[in-house]
Amino acid sequence: MTDPAPPLLRVRDLVVRYPARTRRAEPVPAVDGVSFDLYAGETLALVGESGCGKSSTAAAVLGLRRPDGGSVCFEGRELTGMDERDLRPLRPALQPVFQDPYGSLSPRLRVRDAVAEPLRVQGRWDRATGPDRVAELLDRVGLDPEHGDRLPHELSGGQAQRVGIARALASQPRLMVLDEPVSALDSSVRAGVLNLLTDLQGELGVGYLFICHDLALVRHLAHRVAVMHGGRIVETGPARRVCAEPEHPHTRELVAAMPSIAPATAATPAPSAP
Repeated sequence: MTDPAPPLLRVRDLVVRYPARTRRAEPVPAVDGVSFDLYAGETLALVGESGCGKSSTAAAVLGLRRPDGGSVCFEGRELTGMDERDLRPLRPALQPVFQDPYGSLSPRLRVRDAVAEPLRVQGRWDRATGPDRVAELLDRVGLDPEHGDRLPHELSGGQAQRVGIARALASQPRLMVLDEPVSALDSSVRAGVLNLLTDLQGELGVGYLFICHDLALVRHLAHRVAVMHGGRIVETGPARRVCAEPEHPHTRELVAAMPSIAPATAATPAPSAP
């Protein structure tokens, strides 16, 4: 009998605090003892209302915010406590896609240069093959070669988010942290971006940590869901089970707020967790 695969990402007792508004007050806990595992090829959704701590959790996983306690372990390596020099070789493997696609793109860089930038920074740019690699990445996210000549303000919201995904893919990540990746998009283009993410996961086996407040999206995209409330995880389980049979009162509130129509996209089967 073979041993089960270890998790791609293991988070244990994560704590993130922010300074209080007054000097005498205690720091405010945004994340208070969060633990979860995420496996390769799996989508784990962190779901909750604004201010519940899900984005602070994502920032700690990405190393954008130093935790005040707990452990973040990626592919068996403890990230907590690493300085920037030690983190730098790991950053290509952990890539974010942010909520605002325009805010994450330089207004001065044309699309082809924005997608090429990770290759240049990581020392993997080759003048002979680099342009073809950029064209391949644009095609993979459903953009035409002509989009490479455009500036961000010349793109629609959906196109700009596809550029952000292409730029993340340039680093050949093994984990992508998707922080509300479609909440700023029109409902008419959300399904296309979500279907793209599902297809890419099936092709590449990348793991997704999907930050979202909308259980209707989560039900169709995620394999598992962790519901956050007040900085803590209050319920976890398979996404469809949690949406159909919520146990925690806060989860039931989120389910009650679900719209009746959701994008027609479905998550591919994930490896079974040990």
